[in-house]
Amino acid sequence: MIYVVAYDFGTTGVKTCLYEIDRDIRLAASAYGSYGLYIFENGGAEQDCDEWWRAMCDTTKELFEKIEIKPEQIAGISFCSQMQGIVLVDEQGNAVRRPMSYMDQRAVSEFHDCMGNGIKVSGCNVWKLLKSLSINHAASTSVKDPLWKYKWVEKNEPELFARVHKWLDVKEYLICRCTGEFVMTRDSAYATFLYDTRPGREGWNDALCHMYGVKPEHLPRLIECTEQAGRLTEKAAAELGLTVGTPVFGGGGDATIIGVGAGCTIPGDTHIYSGTSGWVSTVTDRQVVDINRMIAAIVGAQTGRFNYFAEMETAGKCFEWVKEHLALDEIGIYLEKTDVAQSQESVYESLYDYLTDTVKNAAPGAGEVIFTPWLHGNRCPFEDPNASGMFFNIKLDTGKTEMIRAVLEGICYHLRWMLECQDQKIKTSDTIRFVGGGALSELTCQILANITGRTIETVSGSQDVGAVGAALLVGVGTGEISSLDCVKELVKAEQVFTPDLKYKALYDRNFIVFKKLYQTNKENFRILNEKQ
Repeated sequence: MIYVVAYDFGTTGVKTCLYEIDRDIRLAASAYGSYGLYIFENGGAEQDCDEWWRAMCDTTKELFEKIEIKPEQIAGISFCSQMQGIVLVDEQGNAVRRPMSYMDQRAVSEFHDCMGNGIKVSGCNVWKLLKSLSINHAASTSVKDPLWKYKWVEKNEPELFARVHKWLDVKEYLICRCTGEFVMTRDSAYATFLYDTRPGREGWNDALCHMYGVKPEHLPRLIECTEQAGRLTEKAAAELGLTVGTPVFGGGGDATIIGVGAGCTIPGDTHIYSGTSGWVSTVTDRQVVDINRMIAAIVGAQTGRFNYFAEMETAGKCFEWVKEHLALDEIGIYLEKTDVAQSQESVYESLYDYLTDTVKNAAPGAGEVIFTPWLHGNRCPFEDPNASGMFFNIKLDTGKTEMIRAVLEGICYHLRWMLECQDQKIKTSDTIRFVGGGALSELTCQILANITGRTIETVSGSQDVGAVGAALLVGVGTGEISSLDCVKELVKAEQVFTPDLKYKALYDRNFIVFKKLYQTNKENFRILNEKQ
C-alpha cells in the first residue's frame, strides 16, 4: 500500500488529491486552488507560472491539514495537466515570459508563413504535410499548436527568445520547479509535432526541427509517463510542505491521463470527457490520422498504445457561459437576490445543479432550438478560429429553459459528430466511459446516451479522473501496480445510462441540421470575426 499526491492542472485551477493505492484506489483528501487565464483581443491566451506554483503549494499544505497522513509517507507525486501550452525557460528554469495557453491563437501569420505556401491540402503545404505525416503520423495544422507559439515568440519577442534554454509544457515546468530537471514525457513531446513515432526511431526528429526552424538544443530530455523524473529539491520541498527527496514522476497531459483515470487503457476502449473543453478518445495499438477532420492517434501513457483523439474547444465552458450570461433572474435562479445554492430552503448544492434540474422542464429537442458550442473557435471535425456559438431556430414561444437545454444538447451533438468521425477510421466502443464535470449531471449523461445511441458509464469521482490517472502512473512507477492494462479492475463503473429509443428520430433529425450549420455560416463567421 502506498500514498500518492496527484496534481490535476486544468485551464483555471488545480485539483490536488492524496490517494491510497492498494487493491483499489481511494481518495483520502483533496483541495482546490485557482489561477488566472488572461485573454487578449489579438487572440492571445496566457497564464502566470507563479500563480500555478502558489496554487500547488497552498493546496498541498491544505491536504495535510485535513488528514493524519504525514508528508514523509508519500511515495511519490505526479501530474495530469492541460497540454499544448508553452513555457520557455532560461538555464535556471525561470520562465522568460508568461506561459502561452493551449487556447492562444495569435500565431496566424507564423503558421501561414511556414505552411500556407505552395500546393496545399487542408490549408497546409502538401510537401511539409507529407513529411510530417511520414515521421509522426500527424501534422501541425492548427494555429493553436505549440510549434507556432514558439515561432511567434521568436518573431515578435526576439530579446526574450534569445534567453530561452528549454521549451517545456505546463507539467514539465512544474517538474522542473520541483526537481531542477528539464524533462518532457513522450505524450507532451508528440504534441509539439517534432517527435518521431516510427518504431526504433522514437525521439526528437532533427529533420522536423530543421523544416520548422526549431533549435534542437531547446528540446528537453525525454522520459516515460511512469518514469521518475527526479526528486524534490530542498527549496521546493519547503515551499510545498513535503519531504526533501520525494520522488517526482513524469505524469502526463490531460488527453493522455484522463483516459487512464477513466479505466480506458485497452485497445478499443472509448471515453468522452466534458470539462472546460471536451473530447472523444479511443485507445488503439496503431497510429491513425484523419487530416481532413483534424483527428490523430496521439502517443499514450503505455508503450505501443495511442489515443485516437478528437477535441472540441469549449464544452463545459459553454455551460459556464450560460450561468454567467443567460440564466440569471429571469428563470428564478436568484430569489430575492439570494443565490439558491446558499438559501436555507434550497435543495441544490450549486447553481449548476439548479440549472440542470431546470432543464428537465424543457422537452427533448429543446423546442427545435439548436446551439453550436463553438465559443472559442473549433478544432474538430473542422479547424476554424472564427467559428462561434449561435442559437438557431428561436421562436416567440422559445424560453430560457429551452435555450439552456439546447446548450447541453449542442455539446452532445458535437460529441456525437466527433464520435462518428472516429468510426470512419476505427471501431469505437459500444459502451463509453463519460468523465469530467459534465458527467456529474445524470440528465447530461442521459442526453448523451440518447443523442449518441451508446450506453454511457460513469465512474466514482468523475471530476477527479485526471488526478486518478496521475496517481495510477505512480502506482506503476513504484511497482505497486503491475501494469496500466489492469486499471479497469481498480476503476469500476458506478452508473449506467442506456439510450431511450423513443427520442432517436427527433435527435437524428436535429443532428443533421446541427452539422449543416457550420458550412452554411462559415463565410459569415469569417466576415464577422476575421482579424483585419
